[in-house]
Amino acid sequence: MAAISGKISQSVLVAQCCKQNIQVSPQCQRDRFALVTHKLLSFQGVKLSWDGTSTMQSHRFSNLNRGIVYCNVAPSATAIPSLERVDFLKLQNGSDIRGVAVSGVEGEPVNLTEPVTEAIAAAFSAWLLNKKKSNESRRLRVSIGHDSRVSAQKLQDAASRGIAGAGLDVVQYGLASTPAMFNSTLTEKDDLLCPVDGSIMITASHLPYNRNGFKFFTNAGGLGKPDIKDILERAADIYQCFTTESLMDSERKASSSVERVDYMSVYSSDLVAAVRKASGNTEKPLEGFHIIVDAGNGAGGFFAGKVLEPLGAITSGSQFLEPDGLFPNHIPNPEDKAAMKSITEAVLSNKADLGIIFDTDVDRSAAVDFAGCELNRNRLIALMSAIVLEEHPGTTIVTDSVTSDGLTTFIEKKLGGKHHRFKRGYKNVIDEAIRLNSVGEESHLAIETSGHGALKENHWLDDGAYLMVKLLNKLASARASGLGGGSQVLTDLLDGLEEPAVAVELRIKIDQNHADLKGRSFREYGEAVLKHLENISDSDPKLQKAPVNYEGVRVSGYGGWFLLRLSLHDPVLPLNIEASTKDDALKLGLAVLSAANEFPALDVASLSNFVKVVRCKSVISWTKWCLCSLPIRSFMKWESNPLKS
Repeated sequence: MAAISGKISQSVLVAQCCKQNIQVSPQCQRDRFALVTHKLLSFQGVKLSWDGTSTMQSHRFSNLNRGIVYCNVAPSATAIPSLERVDFLKLQNGSDIRGVAVSGVEGEPVNLTEPVTEAIAAAFSAWLLNKKKSNESRRLRVSIGHDSRVSAQKLQDAASRGIAGAGLDVVQYGLASTPAMFNSTLTEKDDLLCPVDGSIMITASHLPYNRNGFKFFTNAGGLGKPDIKDILERAADIYQCFTTESLMDSERKASSSVERVDYMSVYSSDLVAAVRKASGNTEKPLEGFHIIVDAGNGAGGFFAGKVLEPLGAITSGSQFLEPDGLFPNHIPNPEDKAAMKSITEAVLSNKADLGIIFDTDVDRSAAVDFAGCELNRNRLIALMSAIVLEEHPGTTIVTDSVTSDGLTTFIEKKLGGKHHRFKRGYKNVIDEAIRLNSVGEESHLAIETSGHGALKENHWLDDGAYLMVKLLNKLASARASGLGGGSQVLTDLLDGLEEPAVAVELRIKIDQNHADLKGRSFREYGEAVLKHLENISDSDPKLQKAPVNYEGVRVSGYGGWFLLRLSLHDPVLPLNIEASTKDDALKLGLAVLSAANEFPALDVASLSNFVKVVRCKSVISWTKWCLCSLPIRSFMKWESNPLKS
């Protein structure tokens, strides 16, 4: 087998796949050649195939809606006539893959099926084989974990079949966090089959229960957008080449090559060790602290029992620690108002020192102090900046584009650092921090208002649990230094942070079917809107464009600022407005509305409503001031004829 030349192997594969005169793309040929050649060199006598599934699943395929007939792998293989056509590239969501995995929601047909998942996992395997060459001692190894979603188990098994069918070993972690999956590519523990060569996290973050998706890692970090597109293109070709025999063959391989490991215990113990180190190697540095965890029924429940309690913290009052993929209590999202209200109420009712909340897969987090002050969005960035700048004076803090002007003043004037405001998207922010370091500008923190935060010391991984460990380190080190006050130590770090009286984010939708687009894409139309707003702002002496801006149109004026930008994936123009008074916010809103009204395809209802509400509140507030401040006789005169007063 090992003596077969690559050229002959490739010719045989292409001939088999195209027996019915169905043309296969060059990428499909390359992927099949790479994977099968790898298996030929490693295992003599192994049948050439892609992937596998159970007999029950093969039976289930026949119940799907009839679709196109796909190519065979071999002359004797049985084609699967009923696999549905899938647009794989539509599953890309930036540097992630996301789709609908569970039926039942009107207007959201399932597109992340088990066969689709198998194809994606096989494609990741092909991509990994191109990046990392296996040696004779062992095959390449991939770890798989998932959050609490109801579709998690079936997708984990499907991904395992895709990887095993490609000739790689699979290590299943079960319920896990996204940061832990990346760490499994770095941990060196032979008894835990670490480090792995690649890792897959099955998650859709805070999206509804019917969604799911994938994040991919190597020891170099998370994959970027070009890598995801590459994988999806490979997956589309692989999917077309599925046969009943090849799927069943991969099922057999998965049954013999999948191993299971409790990696979350290792990841948790590393977090515990980090806090103990910060306190001078005290065994229980958080003893006496009352800290509540809200996991939102996601994967973050481990933090209470496996991190806080070994450090001595009291965790009574912690809530929603049990995994439940229907998320019955609140959306597991640190940006969600209901979620933050829930953890705030828990902290206050239990008189706790600190509250910690995670999103579903624990790559985002936020906190609440003893007084119920939310430490999220700009406040979390300010708090992390204060901690990092104590450790690395003068360093650059990279954030996304919607952070406030008050945060910039805080970082640069109060803390002595530099604020580098970049594009939205946690991967954009992280990559920009890495780039700055590569050109000689020191940066140790990249963080989004969404709660994604990554540190240089932690391999630039956006790890919500590690962010909270940095806060715990501050509590532990303060106590070791003889300072008390509970989480007041954290709150004090925010002294001097100016916060706006009004802060909103609105979404202006673009109607892609409107005649005003005139054949243009929503992106072209959106860019035209931004250009028009930029021109209007340039001609208004009361408005000033940001001198450095990487996304959309950011303008200061009237005691505040606005940012209008174009969504990366959706026909939407998100608008952020922050101001020191309602009147100033109203003026900024009217400036954007006047520009937006000239584009008929824009749905400006959200902005119009904002203007109406703020205008109404301003009138009511002014009237109340009149009632309280003016003499009754004067007010009655104004009320009878306000135009003359």
